[in-house]
Amino acid sequence: MSMKISLNTKFTEGASGGGMQFAKYLKKFLEGKNIEVVNDLTNDDIDIILHISPFTHLMSVASFSYFDAYIYKLKHPNTIIIQRINECDERKNTDYINELIIDASNYSDYLVYIAEWLKPLFEKKGMDKKIPSEIILNGADYDIFNSIDKQPWNKLGRLKIVTHHWGGNYMKGHDIYNKLDSLLENSKYTNLFEFTFIGNYPKELEYKNTKIIPPLSEKELAEELKKHHVYITASRNEPAGMHHIEGALCGLPILYINSGALPEYCNGYGIEFTEKNLEKKLKQMHQEYDIWVEKIKAYGNTSEKMNRQFYELITDLYSKRQNYEAVVKNPILDVLVVKLRYYMYLIKITLIKFKLFLSK
Repeated sequence: MSMKISLNTKFTEGASGGGMQFAKYLKKFLEGKNIEVVNDLTNDDIDIILHISPFTHLMSVASFSYFDAYIYKLKHPNTIIIQRINECDERKNTDYINELIIDASNYSDYLVYIAEWLKPLFEKKGMDKKIPSEIILNGADYDIFNSIDKQPWNKLGRLKIVTHHWGGNYMKGHDIYNKLDSLLENSKYTNLFEFTFIGNYPKELEYKNTKIIPPLSEKELAEELKKHHVYITASRNEPAGMHHIEGALCGLPILYINSGALPEYCNGYGIEFTEKNLEKKLKQMHQEYDIWVEKIKAYGNTSEKMNRQFYELITDLYSKRQNYEAVVKNPILDVLVVKLRYYMYLIKITLIKFKLFLSK
């Protein structure tokens, strides 16, 4: 099928967050299907625009804004705009992301949520329920994140627990990770467990009993994860996340908190815990490891599955593109109105960045 799709992402190499990983996975998959993938709007024959990071001047990886995309659609009415919703204010305790996402959705033809819990969250905050949407869960690259050569815990040594986060926000679960770090001061726990944190974390925190490893590239990360036995995530209000997926695909049963999308992704593949019962659930995992290491073999959130679902969506929308054709009454005036809104957006972003600067 001859098709061209634009992903609004500046591709970078090395260790990166979930949005960049998704973009790389999808780009490789689509190109394998003979679909041309670009990351700008300079061509006149773009069929699909997929928003991954639509907020220029706020997100450094955004290659163009949702206003740029809509202006393109006004000039090329048959182009379809898809918005992938992979963020929310609740994740980092901010107060501007939800509003921006809802505004961007008003310039989109179709929405893709990366977890079920996000849809009612945004609809309660004003998202237009009439915009067609679906859920496509995240997935990691099984060619990299897999349990090949992974050795299960042999019960002779300590149970090795690991987590990893690209973002250094406190709400990634550092209250729980600090609690685990404190527990490891007690020989009752030190003799049973050890804990490794990979990635970025708030610099004001001090981990005394935790092995700290800086961010790793995907292959290095997979190798390091396989050296451990159990994955833990305490990330709050996670839109979906990639970290627990990567751990699960590497054959690590999951200890997870009931927040955000974590139950959707982790239920059936590990043990849910709370801050109050962490100690109890650690011991339960220690006792039930054999049960969960067997169940984790069935974990299936791979990038192949995710990419295939996006491909099916893209080809379906492309076949029905006449249903999404923009109604342009006055091309010059319509573009001017959108540009005016874009300038208002820039003012809003400037105020947000100033507020963030003052809060540091």
